[in-house]
Amino acid sequence: MIISSPGRICLFGEHQDYLGLPVIASAISLRLSIEANKRDDLQVHVKLPDVGSEERFSIEGDLVYSKTGDYFKSGINTLRKDGFNFSNGLDATVRGKIPVQAGTSSSSAMVVSWINLLARMSDQKTDLDLKQLADLAYRAEVDEFNESGGLMDQYTSALGGVVYIESEPKIKVKKLSCNLGAFVLGDSLQKKDTQDILGKSKEKVIDIVNRIKAERRDFSFHNIFSSEISNMEFLDKHERLLITETIENRDITLEGLRLLEEKEIDSNKFGSLLNRQHAILRDTLKVSTEKIDDMLEAALSAGAVGGKINGSGGGGCMFVYAPDLLEEVVIAIEKTGGKAYVVHSDVGSSFHG
Repeated sequence: MIISSPGRICLFGEHQDYLGLPVIASAISLRLSIEANKRDDLQVHVKLPDVGSEERFSIEGDLVYSKTGDYFKSGINTLRKDGFNFSNGLDATVRGKIPVQAGTSSSSAMVVSWINLLARMSDQKTDLDLKQLADLAYRAEVDEFNESGGLMDQYTSALGGVVYIESEPKIKVKKLSCNLGAFVLGDSLQKKDTQDILGKSKEKVIDIVNRIKAERRDFSFHNIFSSEISNMEFLDKHERLLITETIENRDITLEGLRLLEEKEIDSNKFGSLLNRQHAILRDTLKVSTEKIDDMLEAALSAGAVGGKINGSGGGGCMFVYAPDLLEEVVIAIEKTGGKAYVVHSDVGSSFHG
């Protein structure tokens, strides 16, 4: 049995989903697959040749985590909580084309694939609904370890395509039928600590939000205007800017949704929205890096119409939209020392054999 799931890029709403604000993401044609067979005992043996490691453990009794991100165990624990049983262990091999620790959700693609695989190989032999798959993967990856992060990664990898995701007041996922063609993804080859970056960014904004709510109990990112922030004199200049730009990022996402729902997408408008969002991530949230900025500048000079850092930041990947100049942009990015991939929107988690 083989299960594969895609990585993702965040088109709009970077650093927004953990605030309960909407995001728009696209699954990409870089995927991770897990091939597995049942064993006659209760042992699990997972080979990870891409990173030169392996994991072995027994599924007998409660599984205790031995490290942060102990996802192979957390997947089993999460499914058991939902009534799944496992009378057999398994041998599995994980392979992928998604850049690791680069903001393209390689870990989420692995957890989504793992949950999909486990449900099918459980005693219940269940073909999960894709939204149920996404929810279980979120719980296994985020809730089990009290990590920072929203729903975007797991839902995009599970469902595939281009998706608009709301998490408040309740989860709403809408697949968009837009045809964007190809992007160029650039890996800076700078590894990053996603949880550290997300945690710091989230804590900073949440602290400011709590102070605002102490003054204005009705405060919500969903209905406030940026012009209202200038009157909040209990915040310093930088704090007002951070909240104002968070609201601007929200509005860019909603503009992006309207644009992607049009019959014909204006490439220049799309690119401009990407550029506006990156400016916020670079200048206010300060999550970009000099190398990623150099890669973006080179790609734009080669003819890309827009682009942004992808993921939490501090390294990892960027992407640009250059539907007519893919080869030129690939060359430009690689001249800066990055690794470039031509990617397109792809299907969600899928089963083979």
